Parts: sequence; structure tokens; C-alpha cells
Amino acid sequence: MVVQTIVPFKSDYLYRITDDTGIFQHTKFGVPDRSKGYTTDDNARALIAAVLLYSSKKDSVTLDLIHTYISFIHHAQNADGNFRNFMDYNRSFIEDSGSEDCQGRTLWALGFALSHASSLPDNILNTCRYLINQALPHIEALGSPRAGAYAIIGLSYLIETPNALTYSFPYPHTPSTKEEKAFLPRIFIINLIDTIATRLHNQYSNNKGNGWNWFEDSLTYGNSMLPWALLKAFRISDRVSFRETAKESLDFLASKTFSKEGYYKPIGSHGWLLRDGKSAPYDEQPIEACEMLLACKEAANVLQDAAYLKQADLCYEWYVGHNSLGIPLIDPHTGACYDGIHSAGLNLNQGSESIISFSIAHLVIHHE
Repeated sequence: MVVQTIVPFKSDYLYRITDDTGIFQHTKFGVPDRSKGYTTDDNARALIAAVLLYSSKKDSVTLDLIHTYISFIHHAQNADGNFRNFMDYNRSFIEDSGSEDCQGRTLWALGFALSHASSLPDNILNTCRYLINQALPHIEALGSPRAGAYAIIGLSYLIETPNALTYSFPYPHTPSTKEEKAFLPRIFIINLIDTIATRLHNQYSNNKGNGWNWFEDSLTYGNSMLPWALLKAFRISDRVSFRETAKESLDFLASKTFSKEGYYKPIGSHGWLLRDGKSAPYDEQPIEACEMLLACKEAANVLQDAAYLKQADLCYEWYVGHNSLGIPLIDPHTGACYDGIHSAGLNLNQGSESIISFSIAHLVIHHE
């Protein structure tokens, strides 16, 4: 199968499904479905895509997108630091607090934005710092492995980026007040990363066996975030056990998601993969290709193995036609991404999660 691995990237669709509140959650085909409103999950992931796009384009329209997504996240944060998730079209949140995954994903996005400090204005960076600092007291209590993994990744970006932990001032400034000195405490954050990563590693050690090298008795959604998080934690702590668990689990995941025909095939969300069972063939979701791509890019860097770069390329090629259908998921007219592959063919809706996932995948493969 010959696949065109570079497609014309159009950012118009990202703008089209974003209004002055945020990015819409769902569409009916390519038209925003206002009845489904917005989510912090999607606006956080959209922030990652917009930061990558702005790093490439440096245009005011994309910077406006970043402001919109940051403003949504700021509005979503409760006074206690947790984030609400679902908002209706009337701009009213319909829950008191979002899921644990929402907390983790938002930390990932905010930390990622801070890792691009050299290209973003100080007011954006300071807002990201403030939001993370407010959320910190809740992170250790996250029980969901994926929520913890998302948080590890976001906090690792924070630790790895010079000056990311300190407010930016327009003049030389040394933290002096008690509040300033307690802001985003570095040692506390490093210990938090280590605590959550140790929990993940122990869960893996207690669950693996008989050829099943995984953290749980099933492979469901967001699988690649777990080994990716341990790779990030290894970079911070240098704990060899984190690296070994990350490699073993990522290789196991790859064995279940790269077909013998040579293309990426994410585990279907219509049934997942249970221990000693068979992978559900449908529905294949765009977000899985994006997150696996990011995990493979990290593995190539940390493990110094170019084979993971080839796997990352296959994840990108899934979007452009090297997949189980042999059909591109990118709408050539709008640049939108279809919502996945199901039993009857392409899911012709074009929601925010899909275009965000493709945008991140494209920008990482072709610009980083």
C-alpha cells in the first residue's frame, strides 16, 4: 500500500468550530452541535494544538485561540483548584467537578504550554502557572491511572523547562514573600511525580504475568499515556525501574496495535481488549493514534531507539490512509478529521477531539 504521508494541513477547521467561549465538543458531520456544548477536556487538548500551531505560525489569530482556550480553563477551575468539565451552550457548567481524567488532562495541557515559554507571551504563561498551582493540592489523590499519567506528563514539562516555575515579571525580580516562595514548589512537584509514577509501576508489577505485560486486565482508552508517563518520570528521577516498566508495557501495547500488515490499528472502543481475549475491531479512535505517536516519540528519545520513530510515523499514517480501511480520515475540502473507523466505514462526524488529535500529530511529526 502506497500512502501519501504528507497532506496539506488546514487549520481553518479548528477556528471554525471554536467560538468566543471555546471549542465545541461535537459536530453533526462538520457543523458544530450546540446542544452538546463544550468540555474542559477538549479545550485543554485544543490548547496543546494551538500552542504547537502558534510556535509554527506566530500569527495573531492562533494567539487568539490560545487566549480563548486558556480563558475557558480558567473559568472551569473551582475555588478549591479542581476543574469542572461539561458546559452547556448557555455557558453554565452542569457539574460541580469534572472527572479525574479531566484534572489530569488539564495539567498536561498547562504544563505543555509552559514548555513553549520562549514563544508565548508572559500573560499566558503566568496564567498557566497560576492554574497549575491552584490544582496541585488535589493531584496526589487522583486514583485513576490515566489521570495520574496525564498529570505526570504535564508536571514533567514544568520541571524540565527552565524558569517554568516562576512568574514572569517585566523587570528583574527575586521571590520575597512567603506566598511567592511557596508558589509551584519544585521539590514538592518532583516528589509528586515520583509518588504517582511509583504507584503506576507497582500497579504494573502486581498485574503483569503470563505474557500480559500491562497495568490492568484490559486495554481500553488512553493506553499509551501510561508508559509515556513513566518515561517522563524516568527523565526526572532516573529510576531504572520506571524506564524498564515503560519499555516493557509500551512494547506490549505495540504488539497489540500494529498489525502484521504494517499499519497501526488502535484497539476498538466497542468492546476494547480484555485479558486473554481478542481486540475489538471497531471503533478506531483518532485520539489513540495521536497519543501513541507521542509516546513513541518519547520512547525514541529516552530509549535511544529509532524503531519507535518508525512506529510514530505509522501512527500518523493512520490518519492519511494507511489503516484497516485504506481510506484517509482527513476531509480534503475542510481539513477536518473524521471521528474514526467503525464497522460500516468512516464515522462522518468531525468532532473537536478528532481534529485536535490530527493537528497535534501533524504538527509534532512535521515541525518538531
